[in-house]
Amino acid sequence: MMSTAALITRAIDFFYIAPLQKIVSQRFFRYGACGALNMTLDAVWYFVFYHFVVCKRFVVLPFVTVSPHIFALLCVFPITFLTGFWLNRNVAFRTVHISGSRQLCRYMLTVAGSLLLNYVAMKLLVEQAGLWATPAKVATTLICTAYSYLAGRYYTFAER
Repeated sequence: MMSTAALITRAIDFFYIAPLQKIVSQRFFRYGACGALNMTLDAVWYFVFYHFVVCKRFVVLPFVTVSPHIFALLCVFPITFLTGFWLNRNVAFRTVHISGSRQLCRYMLTVAGSLLLNYVAMKLLVEQAGLWATPAKVATTLICTAYSYLAGRYYTFAER
């Protein structure tokens, strides 16, 4: 019986065809596919939480009232954080021999760095450079994707 990680890897590798092999490495392709899969899971989970758990209503907590879209985001983040970590550890960067807890701590740091980079880039591009929000978000996503891949490859899941 093949493991889940092996099945996912095999499915991703099926689409790693000759033209792509000349453009990107297999590891980078797997990383991109894992990111796309995790983004899809994030959107599905967000939809479920926003529409069926939070029911588009404000959530009143003892210390603050949280808008439904933010509360759904807060509920989904831990799920996709863990699935992203699992996919990166077991599919994209699977040849690594570092303990899982150490990788998880490193992954937390890189995700925090990505959130900070996202915030700073959006502030700079929209408020300082005067770009429209949507093109700024596209540029920020590209920057953060490059950062995340490099951080994953050379820090979080670095082969040492």
